[in-house]
Amino acid sequence: MVLRFNPSCLTFSQRPHHTACFSKQVPVNFSYGKYTKRYELGRPHIVPSVWGNTEGLRVFVVSDLHTDYDENLKWVECLSTVKHKNDVLLVAGDVAETYSMFIVTMSLLKEKFEHVFYVPGNHDLWCRREGQNYVDSLEKLDKLLDACKRIGVETNPTVIDELGIIPLFSWYHESFDKEKDITGFRIPSLEMACKDFYACKWPNGLSNGDTSLALYFDAMNDKQMEVIKEIRMTCDHIITFSHFVPRQELCPEKRMLFYPKLPKIIGSDYLEDRIRSIHGAEGRRNASCHVFGHTHFCWDAVIDDIRYVQAPLAYPRERKRRMNGGENWLPFCLYADKKFADRLNPCYWSDYYSANPRTPQNTILAPWVAKFYKKTENIDV
Repeated sequence: MVLRFNPSCLTFSQRPHHTACFSKQVPVNFSYGKYTKRYELGRPHIVPSVWGNTEGLRVFVVSDLHTDYDENLKWVECLSTVKHKNDVLLVAGDVAETYSMFIVTMSLLKEKFEHVFYVPGNHDLWCRREGQNYVDSLEKLDKLLDACKRIGVETNPTVIDELGIIPLFSWYHESFDKEKDITGFRIPSLEMACKDFYACKWPNGLSNGDTSLALYFDAMNDKQMEVIKEIRMTCDHIITFSHFVPRQELCPEKRMLFYPKLPKIIGSDYLEDRIRSIHGAEGRRNASCHVFGHTHFCWDAVIDDIRYVQAPLAYPRERKRRMNGGENWLPFCLYADKKFADRLNPCYWSDYYSANPRTPQNTILAPWVAKFYKKTENIDV
């Protein structure tokens, strides 16, 4: 996810406080005015998976590889060619901006993992550097999917050792955002802030300005409904995955975000409906999981008996500002020994919301956000 409006990313010391990652003997409460120094207290790093010796199927997940950055490509190159030779990797979109780097990255991953699954992200469909090669972003998508077939990367639902794995195509729409807007500040428009509006090219009838793209990409999943139905009937555990966000609760509230309009360009209601049609309206606790990407926030939460996980590599500058890094614990082992792994920890924002209620009616900008915006002036006539 790239925003053209880009004040420095939210740093570790600027995130709201909660007690989830501290021992019960050292509670620390969130406070706007006094949290910065207290927040320098040590918190555990995410550690690599301890499921290293299992002989059964292991499924690892990662999103937002962004290998157009040299550091990120190096991370992919350094993944073991031995450790994962029998494993599955789910790549939840945003591999690379250019077709050539996409091929390099996915080929490397296929050399290291026995099975690699992929869904496209918005960066994968950008045409700004190679626009002359494609009529539009849909033509580029077709070429990416064709390349996956040649490389041996899966983009369709499959059963592996009784585990159902279902990639879901998706796109965002502005009406996904149902929470109260931040007003009274000069916040850049979506068109100014989000590069998708000019880096992607769409044929007539499809636009980021309405639900047309979200509906188009969701309809791409219809051709797999018979396979999905069979998976639902035969598999005890199912993992679905997408690039975009299926629920607004999987993103911090607007007042906490450096770009408060972010929820308008991250998710799809149609995606959540699709997920519920697969896992069930109430989900199946300890048997249903959805993996997503896009926002670059580590996340691990259970909502209505479906587990939602995001494990992004993200940008090098973001990893430098996040205590949990990314290089050492990714990709995250989500499934092994015929069960889902323990929750990803620490996940700062999902941990925060596990201990604090969501209050979207509060539109007072957090201080680390407010300092970047000027208030609008009311002129009396």
